[in-house]
Amino acid sequence: MNYDTIVLGGGIMGSATAYYLAKSGERVLLLEQFEFGHNRGSSHGDSRIIRYSYNEPRYIELARDAYRLWGDVETESGEQLLIKTGGIDFGKSDETTLLETLNSVRLAGISHEWLSADEANRRFPQFQFDDDMAVLYQADSGMLKADVCVQTHLRLAGKYGATLIEKVPVTKIDIHPHSVTVYTPNMMYTAGRLVITAGAWAGRLLAETGVTVPLQPLRCQVAYFSPKDASLTQFDRSLMPVYIWHREHDINSAMYGLPSLNGSGVKAAFHTGQKVAHPDQINYMPDDAGVDAIRNTLRPHMPRLMDGDLLVTYICLYTMTPDEDFIVDTHPQYAHVAIGAGFSGHGFKFGTLIGKMLSDLVLHGSTPHDTSLFKIARFM
Repeated sequence: MNYDTIVLGGGIMGSATAYYLAKSGERVLLLEQFEFGHNRGSSHGDSRIIRYSYNEPRYIELARDAYRLWGDVETESGEQLLIKTGGIDFGKSDETTLLETLNSVRLAGISHEWLSADEANRRFPQFQFDDDMAVLYQADSGMLKADVCVQTHLRLAGKYGATLIEKVPVTKIDIHPHSVTVYTPNMMYTAGRLVITAGAWAGRLLAETGVTVPLQPLRCQVAYFSPKDASLTQFDRSLMPVYIWHREHDINSAMYGLPSLNGSGVKAAFHTGQKVAHPDQINYMPDDAGVDAIRNTLRPHMPRLMDGDLLVTYICLYTMTPDEDFIVDTHPQYAHVAIGAGFSGHGFKFGTLIGKMLSDLVLHGSTPHDTSLFKIARFM
């Protein structure tokens, strides 16, 4: 039961890490406490947004790398993972984060359009924008097929020889000067290196290694709607953009959503959730109040949709850091342990890139991609 590298957690970050490590020739073991593709974490579902439109320039540069790597994975796997739909960021014309995003895409040379409410209402009939709003449109934004992305990385990792084991919780981790030992209820595994990508469970596992970081799990509810006239055509991904509503000064935070994918309905959710002490305490039963909050908040700007039928609603997890930036770094005491955690509800689009970063870090101690935002030392 000895490997070169053990990866803990089989969501998008762990599956991508296992793929890049196995492709580089490592003997890789990937351990997942639930079944692969489970719905109790942060990687499941039909779709996630991918975009260049960030108010932090470093994320825009990382998005360039991510788009390229998603294309490479599509080519190797033969799977379509990324669908370009275009994307809009909207809000009051003086909204700080919206203006910062506009400035960042301008400075980065990302093609975009800055639209008045009237222009955007004509362009995007799925929405109704107020007169005091403005809309940033970026044509390269789109959606990733979330479940398919995870499955594809797992399949490719297996193709390169990775051992993938599901339904195996980790009970203990021992880190030695040049190796690690990972214990499960029935087995003990050893390896020269370790990567922790355990989502909302990362805090407990990191504590096992002597590191305490402020990771806050959130219980988040998403909902999928069909428009009032029962026709999804105008709300299909071929006609509707992904969207982010900037609401910096509103207690309910930003909202986001994606068009219908193969009849899924239009996704809508708040970029926030209910704090929980530990992910094992989460109630995965969605509630009517969560759906009502989404409907009532979005109705002024998407009335046809919010007056329509609820198709499905479910719970997913965020794992928040205080600054909403990720942790992608090596362990403070052990260079042979890499950590990917705290993806704060916006990490999936970078999933394949994060996997490449973590594989670089655990193999070489550095990565050519910019991790300056993601150092664990900022919390130590």
